[in-house]
Amino acid sequence: MREKFIKSTLILMIGGFLTKILGMIIKIVMTRYIGTEGIGLYMLILPTFSLFIALAQAGFPIALSKLIAEDSRNNKKLFFSLIPLSLIINLILMIFIILIAKPLAINLLHDKRCILAIYAIALVIPFTTLSNMCRSYFYGKQKMFPHVLSNITEDIARLLLMIIGIPFFLQKGLEYAVCYVVLINVISELISILILFFFLPRNVKIQKNDLFPSKIYIKDSLDISIPNTASRLIGSIGYFFEPIILTSSLLYVGYSNQYIVSEYGIISGYVLPILLLPSFFTLAISQALLPTVSKLYYKKNIKEVKRKIKQAIFFSLLIGIPTTICFVISPTIFLKTIYHTTEGANYMTFLAPICLLQYIQAPLSFSLDAIGKSKDNMKASLYGTLARTFFLFSLSFLKIGIWSLIISTSINICIITFYNIQKINKYLK
Repeated sequence: MREKFIKSTLILMIGGFLTKILGMIIKIVMTRYIGTEGIGLYMLILPTFSLFIALAQAGFPIALSKLIAEDSRNNKKLFFSLIPLSLIINLILMIFIILIAKPLAINLLHDKRCILAIYAIALVIPFTTLSNMCRSYFYGKQKMFPHVLSNITEDIARLLLMIIGIPFFLQKGLEYAVCYVVLINVISELISILILFFFLPRNVKIQKNDLFPSKIYIKDSLDISIPNTASRLIGSIGYFFEPIILTSSLLYVGYSNQYIVSEYGIISGYVLPILLLPSFFTLAISQALLPTVSKLYYKKNIKEVKRKIKQAIFFSLLIGIPTTICFVISPTIFLKTIYHTTEGANYMTFLAPICLLQYIQAPLSFSLDAIGKSKDNMKASLYGTLARTFFLFSLSFLKIGIWSLIISTSINICIITFYNIQKINKYLK
C-alpha cells in the first residue's frame, strides 16, 4: 500500500509538472495571440464554463474513484450504471446553455462578444464529462500513468491547435478567436478519451448484464456525488457570479468597462495562474491520496489514514513555502519571464502568503471525500462562497477597484481551509 501510494504520487507529480509547463506555454501562446483584452474576455466566460462543467459531471468521477478503490463491487456495472444518467444530464445542460447564451452575455456579462464562446461551452461539456469519467476508473485502480499520458497528449493537441487556428480566427474578430479557444477542448478531450481506452484491460469481457444500470450502484454513487456536486456547484456559482457582481458594482461606482476587463484579466489570467503553479504538486498528492485513504478508511485503519493525510500536508507545505517566499520577494521576475509584463506584481505580493493555505486545501478536501464526508466539503464551500460574494459586493462600493476581488478571494481561502482542518481533526481523533 505504501509503495503504491508513493509510486502513484511520483507519477502524478511528474505528469503534473509536465502538464503545468504545457499549461503555462498554452497560456503564454494564448496571451501573445489574443492580448490582454482577449484574455479578459476569456476570463469573463471562464466562470460560466466552470459552472457547467461542475453541473455536467455531477460529482460522478469522485464517486466512481472512491467506490472502485474500495474494490467491493462489479466495476464494469458501476461504470455503465453512471454513463446513461451522465449523458441525460449533459443533454439537458446543452439545451439550457444554448437558450441562455444571449441574455447571459448581454445582460449579465455586459459584453455581447461572449455569446459565441458560451455557445461553444455547450458542445464541449459532454466530451469533458466522458473524459473525466474514464480517468476516474484509473484513479480508483491507482493506475496513474494512463491519466498522466492522456493529460500530456491533450495539452500538446490544444497547444498545436491554438498555434494553427487562432491567427486565422483573429482575422474574423476577437470573439471568434475566443470561441475557437473554447472549442479546441472538443478535439483535445476526444484525444484524451482515445488514449485512456488503449489502457483498458484487454482480457475484460463486457457482458450484456453489465450494460444494465444497477439501482443500488446508482444510489451508492449519488450518496457521494450529490454533496460533492453541491460543493463544486456552490464554488462554481460563486465564481460564475464573480465577474457579474464585480462588473456591475464597479460600473455603478464609476469605473470604466475597459478598466474592469483589463484588471480582471490581469488577476485571473496572469497573477492567479502563477500563484497556483505549485498546486500541481498538491493536486498530484491529493489524487494519489483519495484511493489510498478510501481503502484504509474502509478497512477501519484510522491510524494509517491520519499518517497519510499528515504526509500529504507536509509535502504540500514543503513545496509551497519556498515558492511563496519567491513570489513575495520577486513577483516581477515571474510576470516578466512568463508574460512579458510587470502588471499585477502588487497583487501577487499580497496574495502569495494567502495562497499558502490554498496549497493544503486539496489534500484536506480529498481526504474528506475519501472518508465519506463530502457534505463537509459542501458546507466549507458554501460558507467560503457566501463570505466571498458578500465582501466582493460590499467592498466594491468603497471605490477600491479590483482590490475588492483580491480581499474577498483571500477571505474565501482562509474560511474553507480552516473549516476543513477543524473537520479532519474532529473525524480522525
